[in-house]
Amino acid sequence: MRFKDRRVLLTGGSGAMGRLIARDIRKAGGQLTIVDLNPPEDGGAFIAGDLSTAAGLDALCARVAAEPWDILINLAGIQHFGPLEAQTPAHLNATYMVNLVAPARLAQAVLPGMKARGRGQIANVGSIFGSINFAHFATYSSSKAGLRALSQALRRELIQTGVGVTYVAPRAVRTPLNSDAVNAWAKLTGMTMDEPEAIARRIVRAIRDGRKDVYLGLPEALFVRLNGFAPGLIDGALRANDLKARALFTPSQSH
Repeated sequence: MRFKDRRVLLTGGSGAMGRLIARDIRKAGGQLTIVDLNPPEDGGAFIAGDLSTAAGLDALCARVAAEPWDILINLAGIQHFGPLEAQTPAHLNATYMVNLVAPARLAQAVLPGMKARGRGQIANVGSIFGSINFAHFATYSSSKAGLRALSQALRRELIQTGVGVTYVAPRAVRTPLNSDAVNAWAKLTGMTMDEPEAIARRIVRAIRDGRKDVYLGLPEALFVRLNGFAPGLIDGALRANDLKARALFTPSQSH
């Protein structure tokens, strides 16, 4: 869907990746509103919203549902890197709320208007980690796996309504979201991290072109296919790096 003169709602638009996506949407003529905890540094239309709590989502969705939207982009996400038992219960709950529940709730909020107008697009920014499911990213990977499933199911539900669903899955991106431990792990295992400017452009292009499922990066995109029918092969391929990552932690450490 073209962005020019379309009303676009972008979650996580105040972050490093969000600012780049917002810039490109504005350049394309989109009427952009950002949802985040804090307003974007470069200004523009803004709705303060806490995606990590039920009360925050209730308030946000009530406001969103009261306005017409052409495009919803669910970008906001949070991450835990480390053993599952080291993640606090509060952060675990917030991970699923922000990464999975919030996109579903916001889709509920915008869909009645989109379906009534016979046009619209929902874009969910997931992760390669949601298809390959890396060790020490258990809640991040599983929440993004859920977002992938939500996108596919919703796309099938919305056939012949004029509303499309795009799922874009980047691999690791070099942003401030990555902790020092994540950067150390990437260096230790030789994982490639993409530059955010290039990924932002590809996300915007996928939305503009109405793509369905887009997986970014090689060999990771190939591993997605292999993991789908032969996960044992991926277990073996990742085993050495998984053991290297384990060495970064002790049971009392959390990142």
